[in-house]
Amino acid sequence: MAQYELLLPKMGESVAEATIIKWAKHPGDMIDLDDTILEIATDKVDSEVPSPIAGKLIKHLFKEDEVVQVGAVIAIIETDTTAVSENEAPVQAAVTEPVPGIAQIPGTEQLPAENTGVSYPSNDAVTPESSSERFYSPLVKNIAAQENINANELDTIPGTGADGRLTKDDLLNYIQAKGGNAAQPNAPATEQQAAPVLAPAAQSANTPLSQPAGIPSAAQPSKPAVSVSLGGGDEIIEMDRMRKLIADHMIMSVQTSPHVTSFVEADVTNLVLWREKVKKVFEKRENEKITFTPLFIEAVTKAIKDFPMINVSVNGTQIIKKRDINIGMAAALPSGNLIVPVIKNADQFNLVGLTKSVNDLAGRARTSKLKPDETQGGTFTLTNVGSFGNVMGTPIINQPQVAILAVGAIKKKPAVLETEFGDVIAIRHMMFLSLSYDHRVVDGALGGSFVRRVADYLENWDINREI
Repeated sequence: MAQYELLLPKMGESVAEATIIKWAKHPGDMIDLDDTILEIATDKVDSEVPSPIAGKLIKHLFKEDEVVQVGAVIAIIETDTTAVSENEAPVQAAVTEPVPGIAQIPGTEQLPAENTGVSYPSNDAVTPESSSERFYSPLVKNIAAQENINANELDTIPGTGADGRLTKDDLLNYIQAKGGNAAQPNAPATEQQAAPVLAPAAQSANTPLSQPAGIPSAAQPSKPAVSVSLGGGDEIIEMDRMRKLIADHMIMSVQTSPHVTSFVEADVTNLVLWREKVKKVFEKRENEKITFTPLFIEAVTKAIKDFPMINVSVNGTQIIKKRDINIGMAAALPSGNLIVPVIKNADQFNLVGLTKSVNDLAGRARTSKLKPDETQGGTFTLTNVGSFGNVMGTPIINQPQVAILAVGAIKKKPAVLETEFGDVIAIRHMMFLSLSYDHRVVDGALGGSFVRRVADYLENWDINREI
């Protein structure tokens, strides 16, 4: 009999660790090839880990709810094959499709710094660089940056992870013992978190958030014990894991960024008429439905090029200006939760490409088939509160971004039109755009000008445009 070491597989370029949600197989269970052994969670996506080999599960090396580094040995499987040499690197199991029905939001407190795209450590964050060869995950580096722990101090903290690695819990325990405020890392991402497609963007827990890279943690207000009275017919519902994460991310974003929201009402009559004219032809030719979302995204990318300081993130006192324009779209899930897939380099797509990307990501988001990398790296978020019949909203910023745009429902309204013969009242298709922005780095002039420019691109849509 040979013993096979099952490793936690790599889940994306920026994902360094994951949380074990549930063991599907237990010591003593027989395992066939490709059987699911356990379920893991990263910032954005929950996945199943299949077995790359048949045999008998001998031992779990980690418990449920523990955070594990990518590449660590997580279980031992006894096989009938002649040998997996101790010196031979075992084949890593690949992560299968995410578990249906389990959606992730941008940034997860327990997850690695890269998963979710909403991972934690942001690739953009300026993190402590150590002169030693000790490995630190992006999440650990991000927490250290937030707590102003330098590289030398980091090297002195004992770790309980594989090969003495410093885990998130090790660092948080150290900060608590030191007397600091161990704020839970919720969502920077090695690349930033992302944004909405059909998702709610309102100030409730509708918009996913990720924690800003390297922002020093503000003093966390003490949580007063709130007395809640219960009646005989009241029902107590425990928050699921995802809802807890959303709650944490909402609180973190509001505590991090001073939110300001600017509103603009846009006349999108030409846009509506153009879509009505081309949608059947487009669907027949491309086998794709064209919604308003790709049209909004195109206008946003153009406006970002005009006002690039909207496409930034904050690291302490540093402003990180993003080269790429990665638009996140919040997609509502059947469970009621949200996930934020990201269109990378959205400004480089034509309208057909944007439409196909939006439809693909939104469809796979609703069936929990997104890959971790597809929810990371967002630099600006779009949320469509209009899909729920809302005319406007005040969305919460998706950290570590500095702005999020909510688009409201398109309604027919009487409006005053200026003509060469004088003013007239006509029935027009109108909608509100709401831009929430981080007032630390985005002033009213920039925020207001940006949302006005988005409206201008939508209002001046060429009704004779060819696709």
